[in-house]
Amino acid sequence: MSTPATDRILASASGNGSTLPSVPLRDIVSALDAELRTSEIPDYPGAVNGLQVANPGTVHRVAVAVDASRAAITEAVISGADLLIVHHGLFWSGVQPLVGVQYEKYRSILSSGLAVYASHLPLDLHAGHGNNARLAQALGLTPDGGFARFKSVDIGVTGTANEPTNELVNRVQAFSARYGGSVRTSIPAQGRRTHRWAICTGGGASSETLREARDRGVDTLIVGEGPHHTTVDAIEHDLCVVYAGHYATETLGVQSLGAFLETRFGLPWSFLHLPTGS
Repeated sequence: MSTPATDRILASASGNGSTLPSVPLRDIVSALDAELRTSEIPDYPGAVNGLQVANPGTVHRVAVAVDASRAAITEAVISGADLLIVHHGLFWSGVQPLVGVQYEKYRSILSSGLAVYASHLPLDLHAGHGNNARLAQALGLTPDGGFARFKSVDIGVTGTANEPTNELVNRVQAFSARYGGSVRTSIPAQGRRTHRWAICTGGGASSETLREARDRGVDTLIVGEGPHHTTVDAIEHDLCVVYAGHYATETLGVQSLGAFLETRFGLPWSFLHLPTGS
């Protein structure tokens, strides 16, 4: 399981004062694009997966964060990073004028030479680095298939179990709390058993995922968040949806990419823990 966020923030693999590596940005982007199959995975238009902002050409230190927020950009610059890897990139809200906060974000990026790389669904569904696979591992669950179909790909994972649902929910609560989150369930977990579970991190509760859960015999669905109507739907169909927090459930993928770049290129990296409360 990944190191707790409070242990990784602004920590690096080269904290002993050793000389930092110098790696061409293009080599890092090529490695990430190949590892994540960036060009092959469908996504929402605002995702803009891959390199979103270039820098002068080299990387010495990496920062990773869930969101390309103003706070993440500021902390990345403070940490000395020249590459910021995020799950939710800069363009979620579409075209916006570069004024106010938007101007300050891009001014900080460009003046500091900070490159920005984003990976949304390619990271969510990756079998090794993915938010869903990593969360299953963190909870002691073993996937046996995909879940949450989007176009041609399965974003989430599913598997079997035979344990009291409240014990699983307790593990979810412990995980979420480590990343500043909290947990609620659509129906009480006490007295239930989990036989088939599914995970779809982030905004994973939707009419489509709940329908898929019913069709596939899922009794426990672990997500980040979802609209109010998903709770009503879940209650009416006796489905225990575990809402663990959008942010908390999507912290593991970017940390895995940081570790991947450390192994591949020897680059030190930091996880910027900036919970959103959702």
